[in-house]
Amino acid sequence: MKKIITVIIILSTITFIIFNYNNGEAYGENSKGVNNQKSIASKIIRFHVLANSDSNEDQALKLKVRDKVLAFIAPKMSSSKDINESRNILKKYNNEIQEISQEVVRENGYNYSVKTELNEDYFPIKTYGDITLPQGSYEAYRILIGSAKGHNWWCVMFPPLCFTDITKGNVEVEKTQNEMKKVLTKEEYDTVDNSKIDQNKIVVKFKLKEEIDKFIVCVKDKFKKE
Repeated sequence: MKKIITVIIILSTITFIIFNYNNGEAYGENSKGVNNQKSIASKIIRFHVLANSDSNEDQALKLKVRDKVLAFIAPKMSSSKDINESRNILKKYNNEIQEISQEVVRENGYNYSVKTELNEDYFPIKTYGDITLPQGSYEAYRILIGSAKGHNWWCVMFPPLCFTDITKGNVEVEKTQNEMKKVLTKEEYDTVDNSKIDQNKIVVKFKLKEEIDKFIVCVKDKFKKE
């Protein structure tokens, strides 16, 4: 009975260690990670287009709206020097963006309403090209089509990462890196750089194995003494 209890304790402890590392180290839910996220969020503006639903037709419409809006706003945003200028540009052309979006919806035979907004919202972890933004609150310009219940398309509006290849939705890796490095510190950039994130996960796995091995050795020593 005593050995059974010991085994249960071992399994419970290992589970706790794994959970702690997954939620702490691997996903940046420590104080350092939270501080980095807040600092990163203060330097970027996200762009989201939310489809009416997840039907193939609504998802296709979402991409058509995206393409028209990016074609309109790209020349204006690409020369922006800082986040405040980008924010002012979006506010200045907000009505035009809404009208363009609504026109695309009508041209494709739908009567969905279109709403545009620039505000702060909470977002889960998201990957775009070679960068991954940690979960947290971000300022975002959003286009909501109809019920806005479908999956969204997103990118980073400032720095201007949306405008590299709007026809394919791809991000040119080098351009993305350069644009992000212009506004983020090295530590902040390492937080969103996928190659560094992968390296960190490897380190976490080794740390996790090391902690579990130490615990098992400890338990074995205890059994020997008994």
